[in-house]
Amino acid sequence: MAAIDPGPPPSDIITSNDKLEFYGLDESDLDKVFRLPTTTFIGGSESTLPLREIIQRLEMAYCQSIGVEFMFINDLEQCQWIRQKFERPGIMQFTLEEKRTLLARMVRSTRFEEFLQRKWSSEKRFGLEGCESLIPALKTIIDKSSMNGVESIIMGMPHRGRLNVLANVIRKELDQIFCQFDSKLEAADEGSGDVKYHLGMWHRRINRVTDRNITLSLMANPSHLEAVDPVVQGKTKAEQFYCGDTEGNRVMSILLHGDAAFAGQGVVYETFHLSDLPSYTTHGTIHVVVNNQIGFTTDPRVARSSSYPTDVAKVVNAPIFHVNADDPEAVMYVCNVAAEWRATFHKDVVVDLVCYRRNGHNEMDEPMFTQPLMYKQIKKQKGVLQKYAEKLIAEGAVTRQEYEEEIAKYDKICEEAHARSKDEKILHIKHWLDSPWPGFFNMDGQPKSMTSPSTGLTEEELGHIGHIASSVPVEDFTIHGGLSRILKGRAAMVGQRVCDWALGEYMAFGSLLKEGTHIRLSGQDVERGTFSHRHHVLHDQNVDKRICIPMNHIAPNQAPYTVCNSSLSEYGVLGFELGFAMASPNALVLWEAQFGDFHNTAQCIIDQFICPGQAKWVRQNGIVLLLPHGMEGMGPEHSSARPERFLQMCNEDPDAYPKFSAEEFAVRQLYDCNWIIVNCSTPANYFHVLRRQILQPFRKPLIVFTPKSLLRHPDAKSSFDDMLPGTHFQRLIPDSGPVCEKPDGVKRIVFCTGKVYYELTRERKNRGMDNTVAIARIEQLSPFPFDQVKVETGRYPNADLVWCQEEHKNQGYYDYVKPRLRTTVDRTRPVWYAGRGPAAAPATGNKAAHLVELQRFLDTAFNLDAFTGQS
Repeated sequence: MAAIDPGPPPSDIITSNDKLEFYGLDESDLDKVFRLPTTTFIGGSESTLPLREIIQRLEMAYCQSIGVEFMFINDLEQCQWIRQKFERPGIMQFTLEEKRTLLARMVRSTRFEEFLQRKWSSEKRFGLEGCESLIPALKTIIDKSSMNGVESIIMGMPHRGRLNVLANVIRKELDQIFCQFDSKLEAADEGSGDVKYHLGMWHRRINRVTDRNITLSLMANPSHLEAVDPVVQGKTKAEQFYCGDTEGNRVMSILLHGDAAFAGQGVVYETFHLSDLPSYTTHGTIHVVVNNQIGFTTDPRVARSSSYPTDVAKVVNAPIFHVNADDPEAVMYVCNVAAEWRATFHKDVVVDLVCYRRNGHNEMDEPMFTQPLMYKQIKKQKGVLQKYAEKLIAEGAVTRQEYEEEIAKYDKICEEAHARSKDEKILHIKHWLDSPWPGFFNMDGQPKSMTSPSTGLTEEELGHIGHIASSVPVEDFTIHGGLSRILKGRAAMVGQRVCDWALGEYMAFGSLLKEGTHIRLSGQDVERGTFSHRHHVLHDQNVDKRICIPMNHIAPNQAPYTVCNSSLSEYGVLGFELGFAMASPNALVLWEAQFGDFHNTAQCIIDQFICPGQAKWVRQNGIVLLLPHGMEGMGPEHSSARPERFLQMCNEDPDAYPKFSAEEFAVRQLYDCNWIIVNCSTPANYFHVLRRQILQPFRKPLIVFTPKSLLRHPDAKSSFDDMLPGTHFQRLIPDSGPVCEKPDGVKRIVFCTGKVYYELTRERKNRGMDNTVAIARIEQLSPFPFDQVKVETGRYPNADLVWCQEEHKNQGYYDYVKPRLRTTVDRTRPVWYAGRGPAAAPATGNKAAHLVELQRFLDTAFNLDAFTGQS
């Protein structure tokens, strides 16, 4: 046996004298059997007990190589269920056919890695050597789950063993895998691509054991370990939702982990805590930990404080099955039990495959630098396939000739696939798509059209949705008095044919729901809204837990509206919503940060998935991020959503004017960009951009910097006229005031975005400069509206150009906007800056200082001599 985890402490397993007698033990045996080092390494320190002695003692107390942790579970029925599965003699009985199938799977798992090593010995592949039993483990879980009625399984895993899983579990064509090693392969047909051990795959096939169809999806993911966990859960939840699987009987998830990452990465904990929340549960996930007892070069004794790498699973009362990965039959048994547990209780379960890593972190890495004794022993270790084959041959289950024929058969398959792979000339990333959207694109993967319809609504539709937004569509439902005043205010706005921010959002959501688009809004406190402006969930003041969601009363055949307060998590929840948005292009999925700067605790999801996802994995996604942003004098926290970070990651060339025709300029820009970034200054424009997100013929992430003070600003209201048929999202809102009468007399045009527009217009009015200073709002920052900016600058030929922002100079939009403005005017006119100076913090913590800074940059914006003599 390769390595063994000594299992849980005695109190977790043996709880009575009856059990001691059952196992043939007495009290004196407990110390001998269980009180061993937390994890015993091959070739560990000299004080470590011999591996043979540990194994012998474990086999006395357990059914061969299995250790179970479950006594922390506070449910007697569940505990008794586990006891029945493990505390009976002779539980691991396999038929001859099962043993032969297991051997064949071990052959494929082992020989695949050996084939890659022979052909590409100097290539990184993050092989599975040392834990080859992972492949039959996964196939056993899939077989059992299929038998229990599961039709679709979404999987997430790190890079180690991914190619083997793709080949032998998902059944990706071997020639498509082998051609990835060809250095002469031409660049991808679209996108920039990713390394082969990050790619995913979607495949629908017949399960040979159950003879039933099953869909397997392995999600593409970055090197950031465990980051894919919540993404998998979100996609699983979405597939369950769309097929009406309210109990998780048809769709499930499997997550693979490494021991160091499972213990070390906080997103594991965040994801576990979503597992039993009503709007996030996937009704049980099977977690498989490839516990090779090392993290890159780090010894477990300095990598975690817990006894086991799996202890984090105890927070949700998930049973933990430790099993020696060098005992394939024990692995198979445990995986069967894990699948049964999930089918029975619809709760998470963990399989801890205690194994080793035969090579270094990758095939080029030298592990002897840091673990010399361990790797001396590993080099002597007989492979698990050889050991299991010898066991079956000794039992008479197979002959040596049959074993060798099985090896030769798979080797031939690999050789033939290798020969075919040489015919591949181009790397097609779309062949590795993990989330296809059948029917959304043409056969060639292109949009069915390149036009976006009008996003306006009829007067009747606006009035109807406004009525729903300002009423309680349930009888005998008592709402809070303060909320009654809010609803009356909405009704008054509808009567006046205007809307504020909350009502504009209501109009967008309600109309899309009526048109059949499911909407899911998630985040901290989104039901009410951080700033108490939304109120999409009404609470009866007299009946506990009685709620009403008026948005679900728009029309008889509308799509459902899901609005859910999340746990206090950003990384896990944003990843979850990203996964949910992957499942279907026909849903508007939004995540709102409580405050815009809170997105930085989910930066990994933004940087590794949302921003480059299409370029790396040819995977479009229409997720929307709502990030409250604005300098309100409330201190450095909660002020800035860090727009500069999002803008820095845009794939647009600031020095090149796009060469598109006028008719398709806007839509072509959207199609080519990696994400859309807007900062709307009116409720109507916010309404339009939300509707455009669904009505446009492709999907791109949408980043919206949403307001705070503008939510109730008396001037931040829109007329219904701006939302009627024929209206649309305005990428740039030009000045429509007195400056239009004599544009030649305009001395300055100030470009801005967002809330600062209202401060600029107030200051301009106070200074009596309505005829000499034009103010234009750039509502869509990415892709940049070059064409409309060009029109606006050409309208005022004698005006100097100023960019004004409330953010500090090294933050906000200036560094992004300036080169694009310069490109628009062919670098013939300078672009001046009016705003706060550079700073380390996003905002001052002193209200008086905030107001002084505000007045200073407004003075600069309207001082027509401010830039005289500068170059």
